[in-house]
Amino acid sequence: MPMLQPTGFLEEIISANSYLLVGFASFALLILTLVSLKTKKLTAVGKKILFSSIVLVVLLPTVYMAYSTIYLNVISQSGGPVHWHADIEIWNCGSELELKDPTGLSNKIGTPTFHEHNDKRLHVEGVIVNEGDVSLGRFFTVIGGQLTSTSLTVPTNTGAVTLANGNACPNGQAGEVQAFVYKTDTDGYYHQEKLISPEKYQLSPQAQVPAGDCIIVDYGPSMARTDKLCRSYKVAEQIGKLKGERN
Repeated sequence: MPMLQPTGFLEEIISANSYLLVGFASFALLILTLVSLKTKKLTAVGKKILFSSIVLVVLLPTVYMAYSTIYLNVISQSGGPVHWHADIEIWNCGSELELKDPTGLSNKIGTPTFHEHNDKRLHVEGVIVNEGDVSLGRFFTVIGGQLTSTSLTVPTNTGAVTLANGNACPNGQAGEVQAFVYKTDTDGYYHQEKLISPEKYQLSPQAQVPAGDCIIVDYGPSMARTDKLCRSYKVAEQIGKLKGERN
């Protein structure tokens, strides 16, 4: 079993535990090597203990990682690693908000399993233990924001933008946190749905967009539909990959 209780993606916790074990094993192996070099005269029993200790230190992280990998795949609802995508746009009273850029050596914001590469695309790459691990609310949480049906926090390069139901837009109208998803149909058309509880929405299990979701988070006056559409859907329609939106 994993060493820690899951607080997020179990895959990430197992990965963190693996790094800890490898670090511990490397340190312990260094100590045992120094002991073997400095101790010139060891009894037969001492040699056995030293050799057994080295073997144990080497095997411990190897066994843990092998067992954890098998365990993770067995219990996962995804049945093993997946690679899914969905596109997203976030709007504030008619102005698009850009998510903050990755910093340092990282090329993404979020986690190894659930992230964005400064490309307006949600990436799910790994083993999904629970369906809620790939919810829209979970995505905002792992990138340092928040999404509920009444409030929205978006991390940007200039700081977090926080919006709540009832805040006034520049035109004086009260804003509301709303989210819409475009989904493709089997006959080549796509349709739009308004999400009642956007934080609970789980991404469609699709590798390409489309057929993967186009998600529009649109803060503004209450509306039944959004007039925004992801670029990937626009291009697909232009080249004939999609027939258009279903009336």
